[in-house]
Amino acid sequence: MKRIHLFEFEDLPWFPDFVRVCMTRYLLLVHKLFGSRPVIAELLAKTLKETGKNKIIDLCSGAGGPMIEAYEDLKNGNFKDLEVSLSDLYPNQSAAEEINSNGDANLSYITQPVDATHPQKELDGLRTMVCSFHHMTEQNAKAILKDAKDQKQPILIFEISDNSSPKFLWWIAFPINIFVVLLLTPMIKPFTKEQLIFTYLIPILPIAIAWDGAVSNARTYSQHDLDLLTKDLQSDDYIWEKGIVKGKGNKLWLVGKPV
Repeated sequence: MKRIHLFEFEDLPWFPDFVRVCMTRYLLLVHKLFGSRPVIAELLAKTLKETGKNKIIDLCSGAGGPMIEAYEDLKNGNFKDLEVSLSDLYPNQSAAEEINSNGDANLSYITQPVDATHPQKELDGLRTMVCSFHHMTEQNAKAILKDAKDQKQPILIFEISDNSSPKFLWWIAFPINIFVVLLLTPMIKPFTKEQLIFTYLIPILPIAIAWDGAVSNARTYSQHDLDLLTKDLQSDDYIWEKGIVKGKGNKLWLVGKPV
């Protein structure tokens, strides 16, 4: 495979939560600048229609990310009764509390752990992974896809990280990303004192975000890598489709669905 499985700061258990929150705010800005929201909503709408599902089980949700915005677009469109359940192996309890108290019964966060490699059988619906699949080792990535196929559940993988550069050049994005973080951070809303201090005075955030961004690219499964993952998962009753949405950055997607 082309991908390289390096560490990301965000994955480390000792990494401070307040820094992780600041990084999440920055990533939401990146999604906005890259135009992820309408692309995700369009892919979801197409897959929901094709599979007849009216519920989304979002795996590895973290704090929610762009899935919540995509849900709002779908709900305001042709999916008035759509249900979305966010989940994680290590649920973000503060995000869960906020989401579960927002008054929208169709949008919830499961407070119990959900293992993406083998979600509970009662979680029926379109499984989604938004910018989280690259965190998985090859073994876990294949297990996630295999379980969706075995349980006859559709799955949608979406990534904005780009692994199209030559493998040996993955690190070049690191210094570039530092400059970009310094440039874009004032655009973050809300712009907190933590974001200010740990970007410009004590530059933890530029280093962590730049590293994780470069590594995310290196860890992303290319289209060829996805072919290798699904090679042994081909059958007449379950099909795989993949593609790249070009525009503001390359957005890679993979869909598996029963037929």
